[in-house]
Amino acid sequence: MNAVSGPAPQAPALGTSAQAVSVRHARLGVLGGGQLGRMFVHAAHRLGHRVTVLDPDPASPAAAAADAHLRAPYDDPQALAQLAALCEAVSTEFENVPAVALQRLAERGCRVAPAAEAVALCQHRLREKRLFASAGVPCVAHAAIESEADLAQPAVAALLPGILKTATLGYDGKGQVTVARADDLAPAFAGLGRSPCVLEQRVKLDAEVSVIVARGADGTIVHLPLQRNLHRGGILAVTEVPAPGVAPDLAAAAVAHACRLAEHMTYVGVLCVEFFVLADGRLLANEMAPRPHNSGHHSIDACDISQFELQVRTLLGWPLVAPRLHSCAVMLNLLGDLWFDAADGTAREPDWPAVLALPGAHLHLYGKAEAWRGRKMGHLTITGATPQRVREVAEAAAGVLGLPPLRG
Repeated sequence: MNAVSGPAPQAPALGTSAQAVSVRHARLGVLGGGQLGRMFVHAAHRLGHRVTVLDPDPASPAAAAADAHLRAPYDDPQALAQLAALCEAVSTEFENVPAVALQRLAERGCRVAPAAEAVALCQHRLREKRLFASAGVPCVAHAAIESEADLAQPAVAALLPGILKTATLGYDGKGQVTVARADDLAPAFAGLGRSPCVLEQRVKLDAEVSVIVARGADGTIVHLPLQRNLHRGGILAVTEVPAPGVAPDLAAAAVAHACRLAEHMTYVGVLCVEFFVLADGRLLANEMAPRPHNSGHHSIDACDISQFELQVRTLLGWPLVAPRLHSCAVMLNLLGDLWFDAADGTAREPDWPAVLALPGAHLHLYGKAEAWRGRKMGHLTITGATPQRVREVAEAAAGVLGLPPLRG
């Protein structure tokens, strides 16, 4: 028997029972060991639950925070069997986990949210576009490019200039090429490995926004406030909440579209839907993510219920309550570029003390051992009473870190 050290037990106070009461801790699992999994672990721990992470990376940020780490590929049968035995409910932290792995967990009696079918839809841009159409949600004009013969379709030329994107495994600007003229299509398709693609028409944007919804198994849907996003190099750089310059009726339409998509899929879990706001005022769906999203990180500090707590609640079938935005917020994504001097490229540590001296600054670093350019290392959320004030402080933080201006 293992001995347990600690203070000597105390006699129960008068009027209390000496009998110990067993406390139930749910056993949760997550496929994926990155920062989204890490923040899910934090939310689950705050509610008293235990978490096992399945991820092949020995330096997984989520595993460093979790109660257990199964180091194996996501589709490893033995690891999945072990995860199912350890956990009563399992979620995923990114959409490129094999959907078949989620299906196998469900077959072993695990509660899985989101379901394998929903994740498979979001993994394939063509299926996703068809889902938008079937749910009555407008999206960008597009065409399927599945072979070189498709490049000659008249409908394809009409979409130029456009963006050619791989149908699968594309994220953060990866797996896509800008195509200006018809002559550029064949080289672009070859450069993407001649794998199935989607050609999307380029549109004149006024803004990019996102909505994060959570839907329970009972059909209850709640959502975070609409977020306005700025991307640089295909990677989210800035999120502002409340979304500046977005009319209330347009914000309501985006929320309604996102809820309609979740209902159409009978989705259970947290879902992010990204939209383009066009210069002519139209709203078009861009893509979905079947998980918490970078643009919702502000909810940890600016809302009374974060997107990660919503993920835990949907997984357990707990009540969903509409999150309340108690502070205005600006979120800055912190990429590995900040660990290199802009002038000569030498390694450096960002000036965190100067950042944390700013009012309303909440620093979240993800525990990654190495920084490289383009790698998501953390985020900084600035909260305050007014949009103007948080924007001012966020601009100051950007200056300290060497980031471009918020809207630059």
